[in-house]
Amino acid sequence: MPIATKIKEQIERSSWIRKMFEEGAALREQYGDENVFDFTLGNPTTEPPEELHRELRKIAENPTPGMHRYMNNAGYEETRAAVAEVIAEKCSQPVTQNHIVMTCGAGAALNVVLKTLLNPGDEVIILTPYFVEYKFYIDNQGGVPVEVVTRDDFQPDLEAIATAINSRTRAIIINSPNNPTGVIYPEVTLNALGNLLSQKEQEFGTTIVAISDEPYARISFGEPVPSVFNSIKNSIIVTSHSKDLALPGDRIGYLAANPTMVDVDLFMQGTIFCNRVLGFVNAPALMQRLVTKLQRVSVDVNEYRHKRDRLYNKLTELGFEMVKPGGGFYLFPKSPLADEMEFIRIAQKYRILLVPGSGFGAPGFFRIAYCVEDEMIERSLSPWEELAREVGLSAD
Repeated sequence: MPIATKIKEQIERSSWIRKMFEEGAALREQYGDENVFDFTLGNPTTEPPEELHRELRKIAENPTPGMHRYMNNAGYEETRAAVAEVIAEKCSQPVTQNHIVMTCGAGAALNVVLKTLLNPGDEVIILTPYFVEYKFYIDNQGGVPVEVVTRDDFQPDLEAIATAINSRTRAIIINSPNNPTGVIYPEVTLNALGNLLSQKEQEFGTTIVAISDEPYARISFGEPVPSVFNSIKNSIIVTSHSKDLALPGDRIGYLAANPTMVDVDLFMQGTIFCNRVLGFVNAPALMQRLVTKLQRVSVDVNEYRHKRDRLYNKLTELGFEMVKPGGGFYLFPKSPLADEMEFIRIAQKYRILLVPGSGFGAPGFFRIAYCVEDEMIERSLSPWEELAREVGLSAD
């Protein structure tokens, strides 16, 4: 059956993460699960916190009449109020339930926001390396992605961003803690970005919205994750509970608008409309009820800190170079070979599965998702040593 040419082309260049995950399935069938070290997919093996299980049992054992019916497309009032209360605690803005729309995860939130904002041909700046789906989401809504390379430490390059902004720029997507690098953007950087966007808005007579993609905001190893609402007037938070509550398969998240946004009420009307017409209609009723009382609950960050430290310390001892992540659950080392795809292929000889940096717009690097069992990390250390020796790194 023929499919759209654009979709066929996008399939061919689509997510390296899924491609490598499928490669892993073939290797596991050949060698057995215990002999394959799959670091490709950000699919946490950590279980949700006990508070979630207790709340789920409570809801299941005490069903409320009508609890599975439609609600306002924005979501339940009590859920949005709970979300708004926690956001307001982190910032100086009067965030209320009227600034929140519950969504089917951060991916849905991004698509809703972009559909609400973009006219055909509007440009959206994305910072490389970037989450692999950003380009597709922007294209979904008729926009044009514009890549801007970050500095060597993966922090935003404000001069490069300034050069990229023009009269067609409608938004910039920021992601902190970042996937794939794990870096956190400090408040001083967000403040500088906010000042830059304000200057460019005045220069071009436009509004430029900062969309802050924050699924990893609660997975920080001590470095604060500042609120974008304190730094950038025209800003939006999109996020999910896939990582902080370990619920990636349940697709529950939200978007939140800064009350200081230009025409914020109109923007919220637009997002509610777009949530419906994109086919999401509303976030899952059961999951909304479940997360209402869990807005201050997260997985144990120390589990991820341990995994990060174990791999980071071992790989840097072996000679791999990387920026130490401040949050999330990814490492993004430099490839020891000029062609990272050659390195990825050599790693597969040792049944280590990685994602090439090219998939994130950053050739010459590779991503490790360390949200895996500790036992698998330990079993992988000897193969990492063998791999390091083969590619010419020190394995002392």
